[in-house]
Amino acid sequence: MQAVVLAAGKGTRLRPLTDDKPKVLVEVDGKPLVEDVFDNLLECGATEFVVVVGYKKEQIIDRYGDAYEGVPITYAHQREQLGLAHAILQAEPHVDDDFMLMLGDNIFRGNLEDVVNRQREERADAAFLVEEVPYENASRYGVLDTNEYGEIIEVVEKPDDPPSNLVMTGFYTFTPAIFHACHLVQPSDRGEYELPDAIDLLIQSGRTIDALRLEGWRIDVGYPEDREEASERLAAKHGTEADQEDEDVIVDT
Repeated sequence: MQAVVLAAGKGTRLRPLTDDKPKVLVEVDGKPLVEDVFDNLLECGATEFVVVVGYKKEQIIDRYGDAYEGVPITYAHQREQLGLAHAILQAEPHVDDDFMLMLGDNIFRGNLEDVVNRQREERADAAFLVEEVPYENASRYGVLDTNEYGEIIEVVEKPDDPPSNLVMTGFYTFTPAIFHACHLVQPSDRGEYELPDAIDLLIQSGRTIDALRLEGWRIDVGYPEDREEASERLAAKHGTEADQEDEDVIVDT
């Protein structure tokens, strides 16, 4: 399955780290954000990367060229950062069928493959991971509104008054139907073409939408404190693995 990576952002909230590099090249635990994304997508069976670049795009292209770990890379240019739905449309000419989408600034340790498997089983027009966040933080994300049966009835992007604390994360699978929805999206109050608005159009038109709970954790690296938290979690995980390896060593005496 092809994998689209959105990597065009300036990362203004991460300055000064992003003064001289694109956001996705900021390192977390010694590795650029986008490499962690690539590695996750490879584990999910990515056969080609379509990377949407923008701010300081030459650094990304020069660093990774036409392949990562033997998997081909195609680049699409988002000349203006006008929202995620707009970014997805830049990848449209390069996508042939169902595809994965991951935001280039998200660190995931969780059940991404469950979403891919669900997509293959049911061919939902959109499938994605969701998680519960503190209610006061929900307005940072696309928020899900559900009915009494737990069915998604609406997705709202960064609402002032969130209908719930259940939010979309940065990993999705889509059929090409998402492109038609993105073409229909109107600019939000922020002047951007929002991905949750496109997904909401799919919902309102009766398309099949699946949401799976995140089992694990993810961090949207938007601020320096997010980067620090991600580094600490990854370093702690490495320490746990090293401790386990030590426990598994048997020394003959």
